[in-house]
Amino acid sequence: MVRHVHSLLLALLLASAAMANEHAGHGGPAKGDYAKVWLEKQQKAPRLAVAAAFDEAGRLWLARVIGEQLWVSRSDDAGQSFSPAVAVNRKNELISADGEARPQIAVVGRRVYVSWTQALPQPFAGHIRFAVSEDGGQSFAEPLTVNDDTKPITHRFNAMLADAAGVTLAWIDKRDGAGNPAYTGAAIYTARSTDGGRSFAANRKLADHSCECCRIGLAADGDGTPLVFWRHVFGANVRDFALARLGQPLRRVSEDGWEIDACPHHGGAIAVDAKGGRHLAWFTGAEKSPGLHYRRLDGELMTPPLPFGNLDAQAGHPAIVADGSRIHLVWREFDGRHTQIRAMTSADRGERWSAPATLAQTAGAADDPLLLRGPDAVWLVWNTAADGLQRQRLQP
Repeated sequence: MVRHVHSLLLALLLASAAMANEHAGHGGPAKGDYAKVWLEKQQKAPRLAVAAAFDEAGRLWLARVIGEQLWVSRSDDAGQSFSPAVAVNRKNELISADGEARPQIAVVGRRVYVSWTQALPQPFAGHIRFAVSEDGGQSFAEPLTVNDDTKPITHRFNAMLADAAGVTLAWIDKRDGAGNPAYTGAAIYTARSTDGGRSFAANRKLADHSCECCRIGLAADGDGTPLVFWRHVFGANVRDFALARLGQPLRRVSEDGWEIDACPHHGGAIAVDAKGGRHLAWFTGAEKSPGLHYRRLDGELMTPPLPFGNLDAQAGHPAIVADGSRIHLVWREFDGRHTQIRAMTSADRGERWSAPATLAQTAGAADDPLLLRGPDAVWLVWNTAADGLQRQRLQP
C-alpha cells in the first residue's frame, strides 16, 4: 500500500480542479464561460455512468442515458442480452451521467423506480427527477420533480433507496446558501414516497454544511430505516465523512482532518451486514494517511480506519456490499495503460481481508464500479467505452 507524496499532490490538484469546475466566482473563467463549459459537458461528455439492480427473480435491470433520454432495459441472463430499451422521459432533457452524478434504479415487485438529475442551463444547477413503472418496466409514468425548491440552483447528486415500505431520495441542495456567502457548503435534503412513487412528501433537510459535489451513500439499516453517508464540512473547512439515520442527527465517522478549500468529487460507500454492522469505504487526501480507507461501525464502536488500494495507481471510487458476514469491496486503479477494478473480500465482517486482486480492466474511458447483491450472488457491473458493459459474478 504505497503512500507517496507526489500521489497526494496529484489528488489535491484533482480536487482543486474539480472545485474550479463546480463553483464559479473564485477566479478562473468568467461566469459566461462557466455556463458554456457546463452545457458542453452535459451535452457532449461520454454518458458512461449507468445504474443497475437485480430484482427478486434474479433479472438484471439497467438504466443508461442516451442523448437526452433515460432508457431502461432488462436482462434474463445476467447481462448477456437485454430486452428492447424503454424511454423513461418522453420529453427530452439534459441528464447528468458522470461518476458522481448518476442515474439510480430499484425494482420492488412489479414497480421499477428510477431517479436522475436534470441538468439546467445555469451552471451547476439541476432538479431531482423521478419516475415509476407499475407494469414491470413496459412504460413509465410522467416524471416528477422531487425538489420543492425549484430555483435554478444546485439540487443534484441524487441517491435512491426503495423497498416494500416506500422510496427515499437524498440529494445535495444549495437552497439554504443561495444569496448567503457566509453559508459553508451545501445541505443534504431528503424526500419520501409511501404510495409507490406516485407522490412525495415535503422535502426535509437532514443536515447543513455538506460538501457540494460528492456522491451520497444510501443503505437500509437493520430495521429498514435509511442510512445516509456523505462528505461533510466540519468546522471552517475540514471535509471528512458523516453518517445519519433518516431524521436523526449526524455522527462524524471519519477523523482524517482533510482541510481543503475544494470539493474532491469523491463520495463514499456504505453497506449494512446481517448483524446491523455499518461498513464504510471512503477517500481522503489528508496528509497523515491519504487514499482509500475502510472501517466498520457496531453501535458506538468503530474499528480503526484500514488503508487499502495503491495511491500511486490513483486508487479511488470504492463500492461495498455486505452479503451476510461476507464483505465485498471494489475500487478503481490505473496502471499507466489500463483502468482496473481491484477487489478484496472479508469472510468475517471486515476483520481480515484477502489480498487485492484484479477483476477487470479496460484501455479506455470507464465508469465507476457498481457492486450488486443478486438473489444468490454478488456481481460486479462496470460500464466501459472500449469493452462495453462488463459483468462478473464474484466468488464467495
